[in-house]
Amino acid sequence: MKILVIGSGGREHGLVWKIKQSPLVSKLYCAPGNAGISSIAEIVPIKATDKNALLLFAKYEGIDLTVVGPEHPLTEGIVDLFESNGLKTFGPSRLAAELEGSKVFSKQFMKRYDIPTAEFRSFNIEERFDAERYINEVPVPIVIKADGLAAGKGVTVCETKEQALETLDSMFEQKVFGEAGSKIVIEEFLVGEEASVFALTDGKEYVVLSPAQDHKRILDGDKGKNTGGMGAYAPTSIVTDEVLNRVKRDIIRPTLLGMAKEGRQYKGCLYIGLMITETGPKVVEYNCRFGDPETQIVLPLIDEDIVPFLFEIANGKLSKTKIKLKNASAVCVVIASRGYPDRYEVDKSIVGLDAIKEQNVVVFHAGTKYNKDDIVTSGGRVLGVTAIGVDLEETVDEAYRAVEKITFDGAYYRSDIGKKGIERI
Repeated sequence: MKILVIGSGGREHGLVWKIKQSPLVSKLYCAPGNAGISSIAEIVPIKATDKNALLLFAKYEGIDLTVVGPEHPLTEGIVDLFESNGLKTFGPSRLAAELEGSKVFSKQFMKRYDIPTAEFRSFNIEERFDAERYINEVPVPIVIKADGLAAGKGVTVCETKEQALETLDSMFEQKVFGEAGSKIVIEEFLVGEEASVFALTDGKEYVVLSPAQDHKRILDGDKGKNTGGMGAYAPTSIVTDEVLNRVKRDIIRPTLLGMAKEGRQYKGCLYIGLMITETGPKVVEYNCRFGDPETQIVLPLIDEDIVPFLFEIANGKLSKTKIKLKNASAVCVVIASRGYPDRYEVDKSIVGLDAIKEQNVVVFHAGTKYNKDDIVTSGGRVLGVTAIGVDLEETVDEAYRAVEKITFDGAYYRSDIGKKGIERI
C-alpha cells in the first residue's frame, strides 16, 4: 500500500513514524515533511496547502491512502477534492471540518445538541459595541476566542474587563488574527483541568485513544501566553473511566449524530479539548485532526497496526470499536525557539540529536530542515522529545534526560511537563 501523509510538523512525524511500522505499507511519502521525517519517508516538496499539486502527485503515484495532518487543508476541502477524484483520504470533509474552522459554528452546534460547554455569546465586527456592552455586564475572568484558525493562539483568558476590551480591540481593530478574528466568541471561564480525547471515527462507529493532557502556556506553572502546546503526557488520570464514559455518552455520540443529521458526516480524527469541571467534562474546543503535541504521545501508546483503522475510516466503514492500547505512559517535552509564540529565530544549528540512543525515546521533529548536512531550526516549536515507560514519574525523568542532551541557540522548554499527573498519583 502506498501512503501519503500531508504536513510538516511534529504531528506528521508522529503519524509517519507509526504508519511506517505497518507491514501493509510498501511506500511512504510525506509532503512537505521536515528533516526528521526525511529519514523514514520520501519527502515530496509540495506545500500542505497546495491542494491541486498534491492531487496531481497522488494520482500520478497511485497513492492508496492519503492522511491529512494539519487543519488548514482540511478546512479548505482537500478531502472533498481527493475523494471526488477517487482517492481514499483520512480526514473530514470541508463541511465537517467547520467544527474547528469556526468557533462560532462549533459553539452554536453544541448548543443545538445540548453538548456540555461554557456559556457564550458570539459577535461579528459590526457588533463591536454590543460585545463591549456584554463584557461590561458579565463577571471576569472571561475567555475571548477568534472565530477562525489561529494556530492555537487565538484564545485569550481575560482576567479583567480592561484586558477583555483590549483583546476585543486587537481582534476587531488591529486585526492581529486577520479574517479569523472578524467574528469572536466570548464565553465563561471554566474552572477545572484540561484534557484531550481523540476519537477515530467513520461518522458512526469510533475508537478512543489514550486520554492526554496538553500544556498550552509558554511558561512553567501554566503561565504566560497560549501556544500550540509545549508538551503533553498520556494517559491522564483526570479522565477516569467514569469521565470517559460521560465523554462518550454526552459528547462524542451526540456530536457524531448531530453532524450526520446536518449533512456533515464526520470521518477522521475528532479531537475533543475538555475541561474537567466539578459538574463533569465540558467541551473547550473541537479540532478536526490529530492534536500536536498529543499525537506524539497517543500514537506510541497504540499497541497494534494503525493503518487498517485509517484505511477503513477512509472507506467509511470502521469494523472495530476498540483499539489495543499499551499499559504504559508517554511524555513529550517540546523544545521551542527563543521568542515563540511571538517572533522567533530560525536557522539555528541543532546539536545532540545523535546522542539519543535510548530504545524508549523518540525525537519527533516539528520545525526543522536541512542546511547542507546540518539540521537547523525552521519553526517556533522545533522538537518534541517523547519517552515511553511504565511509570509516569520515571518516564518524565527519561524525557528530560534526553532533552538535556539536545540544544541550539535560544532553545527553550518547560520544566514541568507531566508534573500535574505525578502530583495526582
